[in-house]
Order: sequence, then structure tokens, then C-alpha cells
Amino acid sequence: MDSVFDVAPSVVPVVVLEDAADAVPLAHALVAGGLTAIEVTLRTPAALDAIQAIAHDVPDAVVGAGTLLTPDHVAAAQAAGARFLVSPGWTDRLLDAMRGSGLPFLPGVSTASEALGLLERGVTDMKFFPAEAAGGTAYLRSLASPLPRARFCPTGGIDADRAPDYLALPNVVCVGGTWMLPKDALRARAWDEITAIARKAAALTA
Repeated sequence: MDSVFDVAPSVVPVVVLEDAADAVPLAHALVAGGLTAIEVTLRTPAALDAIQAIAHDVPDAVVGAGTLLTPDHVAAAQAAGARFLVSPGWTDRLLDAMRGSGLPFLPGVSTASEALGLLERGVTDMKFFPAEAAGGTAYLRSLASPLPRARFCPTGGIDADRAPDYLALPNVVCVGGTWMLPKDALRARAWDEITAIARKAAALTA
């Protein structure tokens, strides 16, 4: 796949896992609800093991790695079996590492200048982060005309109520979020509840 957007449905769950043992049942629950592209963030020690487990045991899932901050993160994520890469921002070194991996990637931006910098490097697919704090739908709408080639996956502060407004924008392909992963449900390992929420999220379309 050349782009994350080739495999991402309209909603990408952003997963933070404390226990890698939860990775496979959680991925099965999300896939059963129609959310097949799953971003596991490298925010916990369990993240790489979780990515590896999903990549090995949940063939219907397309697992990616998020919160990539360094070239070492890129290498570790790829070795674990990640099939796409996501960062909250970008530097030249990080961008070169992501591109060098051969995997589809979404570097993060929050300003027009950062987006323009990526366009100059030939990158048109971007994460807009932190979406709500950085200006939300009004800001993204204002970028559509001057930066028509830029396509975004906004993430950060988006919930089930806000997601449709983002997906209605012409420069938004998908949104990332955690609302389909309630903390109480995760703690209780209530996989059926997560599947039900995921099913509603998957029904949203760009």
C-alpha cells in the first residue's frame, strides 16, 4: 500500500495498551466492529509487544505504530510488524527514517508552515495533531484552498459527536480517536462493548 489512507477506514482507533496480553482480544473486538486499521501508540512499555502480537495473530487487522518520535522508534516499530507509521510531528531525521522504512506514514502537523514543509518534500498525507487544540475543523477548512494537495487524518480531542464534522471536510480522509475504547471497558475487558462502539464508529464515512 502506498498510503495509510488506502487501508484506513474513516475512523482509526488510537490504542494505548498497558498490558500486551490485551492486544489480540482488543484487536479482534475492533475488527469485528469494522475498524481494521489500528494505531498502537508507543507510549507504554507494552506497545511493541502488542504490535507484534496483533501482526502475528490478527490477520484481518492492519496494525500501525503511533507516537513515533525518533528514527529508533521507526526501526523498532517496523521490526515488530507495524504496517504503517504515525508521528505527532516531524523533523528531517524522523521524516527520512519513516520514508526509508518503505511503510506508509503520516507525519504530524499543526500549522500551515509545517504542512507546506511536507508538501515541499513530496508528502501529501498528514496527521493533524492535536486537532481540537490546534484549531479544529475551522482551521482545517481554512487550509483546503491554499493547500489543496494536503490530505489529513485529524487526531486529538475528537469524539463521536465531533467526528462527523471533521469527516465532512474536503481535505479530511479519516479521523483518529480513542472514544471507541472507554477506559472502564478496557479495564473490564468488555470486548463485546468495544465491538458495539466500534461498529457505530465504522459507520461514519468521509
